[in-house]
Amino acid sequence: MTDLPVLRLRPKSKPQAIRHGFPWVFADEAVLDRRSRGLLPGSFAVLEDAERKPLGLVTVNPESKIVARVMDADSDALIDGTWLQAKLARAFAMRDRLYDQPFYRLVHAEADGLPGLVIDRFGDAAVIQPNAAWADRMALQIADALVQVTGVSTVILNGQGRARGLEGLDERMEVLRGQAPSAPLPVPMNGATYLADLMGGQKTGLFYDQRPNQAFAQRLAKDATVLDVFSHVGGFGLAALAAGATSATCVDGSAAALELAKGGAERMGAADRLQTIQSDAFKAMEQLAAEGRRFDVVVCDPPAFAPSKPALEAGLRAYERVAKMAAPLVAPGGYLGLCSCSHAADLTAFRNVSARGIGRGGRRSVLIHTGQAGPDHPMLPQLAETGYLKALFFRLD
Repeated sequence: MTDLPVLRLRPKSKPQAIRHGFPWVFADEAVLDRRSRGLLPGSFAVLEDAERKPLGLVTVNPESKIVARVMDADSDALIDGTWLQAKLARAFAMRDRLYDQPFYRLVHAEADGLPGLVIDRFGDAAVIQPNAAWADRMALQIADALVQVTGVSTVILNGQGRARGLEGLDERMEVLRGQAPSAPLPVPMNGATYLADLMGGQKTGLFYDQRPNQAFAQRLAKDATVLDVFSHVGGFGLAALAAGATSATCVDGSAAALELAKGGAERMGAADRLQTIQSDAFKAMEQLAAEGRRFDVVVCDPPAFAPSKPALEAGLRAYERVAKMAAPLVAPGGYLGLCSCSHAADLTAFRNVSARGIGRGGRRSVLIHTGQAGPDHPMLPQLAETGYLKALFFRLD
């Protein structure tokens, strides 16, 4: 038997949710006495129900609203290098089956049995985001296991973002293994070439989650004019150019991101078909409308306007505003893609505000496609947060 400390659920908590796969214990569901509050963030404990029956092995963080995350259903499990390698090997095997080239999300946190840990692979390099205290503490062991399982030579820790703040973790950027790339790395995806800045870009340097939605947009983009709003490094715009769009216009507030988009277009031999606008997206859409500009395909992929339940109402209003402003920019019979990466806004709510915004923008529409993240971003059915991405494509009259 393990000699780990015990964290116990309150009598009114529902242990069956844990038994059925729900991976989190919130602070108001656990008995937090002086002993449990004194546990080191990222340490391990045995989770028990109110009747003292073990439910599994958890990692504990008394400083987080998510006080415990399930690591293993076996309360006697040992979380070490061997355990990490087994988890990574399982995740790697699926991606290796799905993708011809080593560019994908390798670990999608709870859905891959590694709570709070995100790993994106870029060929011979990998970027880890340890957004839970246990992963931050074991970052070097994770890096070693990653090298053993995948053979990558460079492992970068990107410890930035809102999730780390919620865990009480400081921001940090560190090269754990190998050397930092001296230049942005080319990433092939959907026939396009993207440039990923692993040390200075957003998140891990590139968003892999939109891959299937960009592939769908490509089917609309041949011989079309395309507007990519909130483009980052050219996600939808470069995909459209690879599919034969006559032109793509990328709008983003980041000059650095747009330079990477230009670099990707140059590598594709499509620099002459790419235009960029560095601006606040709402101001840019307003200006384009004032100029009477119209595009065959418009895609808007904004940041998470509703990252939490308290932000939901304001976030839904923002998504409706995006749809209202984007709709007039679509040529008659053209297509509008609207995306949300806010897990707090479910598909129904996002679809409703998108349709309402299109109507308020003076257009009628039919929904032709609903997309989600690719299979390298698996969804844990018990945890809605892992299925955060939604993409809606409309045809406008």
